[in-house]
Amino acid sequence: MKLIIAIVQDEDAARLVSQLMNDGFGVTKLATTGGFLRAGNTTLLVGVDDEKFDKAMGVVERVCKSRKQIATQPTSMAGVNGVYSPYPIEVTVGGATVFVLTVDQFIKL
Repeated sequence: MKLIIAIVQDEDAARLVSQLMNDGFGVTKLATTGGFLRAGNTTLLVGVDDEKFDKAMGVVERVCKSRKQIATQPTSMAGVNGVYSPYPIEVTVGGATVFVLTVDQFIKL
C-alpha cells in the first residue's frame, strides 16, 4: 500500500478531489499555505493499494497541469526609499508536488 501526499494549488484542488473520488479513491484534504507567491495550497492524502497506484497518479498528472501566469513582484525603485513599484513577471504555477510513502499498515476505525 502507498500513501500519496500531493501538494496542489488551491485552484486545482476541488477538481482533483472530485476526480479522485469519482474514480473510487478516498481523499483527505488539508488546507495548507505555501510561501511561493503567498498563495494558498491544499495538501491531499490518498491511500492506495499498490495495483491502483498508477491510476491514482495518472489522475493527479491529468488534473494538475503546470501553467504560466503573470504575477507582480514589488521591487524598490532606485534612489527612492520606501517606494515600491510592482512589475509583471511570468511564473509557472500549478502542477503538484507529490511524496509517495510505503505504508506498512492501514487501520480504519
